[in-house]
Amino acid sequence: MTQFGGGGFDPVDPGDTGNGNGGIAMATTFVQQGAAIDYTPGADTPAGTVVVQGDLVGVTRVDLKAGQLGALAVEGVFDFPKATTAGTGFTAGQLAYWDNTNDMATKTATGNKLIGKVVRAAADADATIRIRLSQ
Repeated sequence: MTQFGGGGFDPVDPGDTGNGNGGIAMATTFVQQGAAIDYTPGADTPAGTVVVQGDLVGVTRVDLKAGQLGALAVEGVFDFPKATTAGTGFTAGQLAYWDNTNDMATKTATGNKLIGKVVRAAADADATIRIRLSQ
């Protein structure tokens, strides 16, 4: 049996797709643009809440009711809270991470989740940082 492209179609046995689906090829189906994703919160969740699901970080744009389907923004530019102590300033283009314990953006990658890139510099004394979400 000869396979092309690292697996999949076998010209000798076209019923063998190599995908474990008994010879039935599965197609990829477009679902949505992806700027927002479905999310059903376990508790009432106000607009502006950062939600971390594994390595996926999203933001609620409107209030969401517990148990009701809503959406999380996973693209866009948002102002996130940040610490105002020495050494907490950001430069444009710098990576920013979400500190889920302290509910704020940070420069520290270890133990935190990537939010995206800073699009406007912020001084140590600034209470917010403007970030473009990137997943």
